[in-house]
Amino acid sequence: MKTTGTQPDLEILFEDNHLIAVVKPNGLLSQEDITGEPDVLSLCKNYLKKEYNKPGNVYLGLLHRLDKPVSGVMLLAKTSKAASRISEQIRKRKVKKSYLAVVSGITPANGILTHYLLKDKSTNKVKIVHSEIKGAKKAELIYHTIETSQGLSLLKISLITGRAHQIRVQLSEEGFPILGDHKYGDGKFDEIALHAHIFEVEHPTLKKPIIFESKPPRNTSWAHFSKSNIL
Repeated sequence: MKTTGTQPDLEILFEDNHLIAVVKPNGLLSQEDITGEPDVLSLCKNYLKKEYNKPGNVYLGLLHRLDKPVSGVMLLAKTSKAASRISEQIRKRKVKKSYLAVVSGITPANGILTHYLLKDKSTNKVKIVHSEIKGAKKAELIYHTIETSQGLSLLKISLITGRAHQIRVQLSEEGFPILGDHKYGDGKFDEIALHAHIFEVEHPTLKKPIIFESKPPRNTSWAHFSKSNIL
C-alpha cells in the first residue's frame, strides 16, 4: 500500500499522470481554512512536490469535498485538463458516489429521500425547508439497508444530488440520525459513522469508467456490523 508519507499519512488508492485518489480520515479538512489545520489538498501537494522533486507551486485541483468529520475516497486532479473534464462530469451528474452509514433505528429495506435544503452560513448548518423558500435547493438520495443489528441499521447510500451535509440532515429528518453526528443527530460516539465508499468517474483521457473504493475505519460505530462483507 502506497502512502503520501505526510503527517498525517494518507493512503493512495490510485495515481497516474492525471489523477490521484486518496482516503481521507475522520477529522481531516478537505482544503485549508482559517484554522490552519492539516488538509487533504495541501498534504497531497506536499507529497507530489517531494515525490517528483517539483520546484515551486504544485498544481492540484480539488474536485469535490468531504465534511471534516467524514472519511472516505477523495479524488484530485493533477492537471487543469483533468480538473475541467471531471468537473464537467460532476456538473452533469455523471459521477456516481456511494456512501456507507450506520444510523440509529431500523430503516425500511430501501428508500428514496427528497427534501429542500437551506444552509445557514453563520452556523454552517443545513435545515429542511419548504420548496418555495428563497435559496432552497432540492436534495435527493437513494438508500439500501444492508443489515440491521441491535436497533441500528447499516446503509448504502447513493447520491442523486450533491448538497452540503445532505446525507446527514436528510437521514436525521427521517428519524434515522447517523451515529456520531454531533451536528445533526446521535453524538454518542466520537467519530461519525459516514464514509465515502465508492467514487466512479470516466477517466479524463482514457474515456473509460474508473472506480475508486475504500472501506470505512474499524471504529466502535462500525463494529456492530463487523461480519458484513461490505466492511
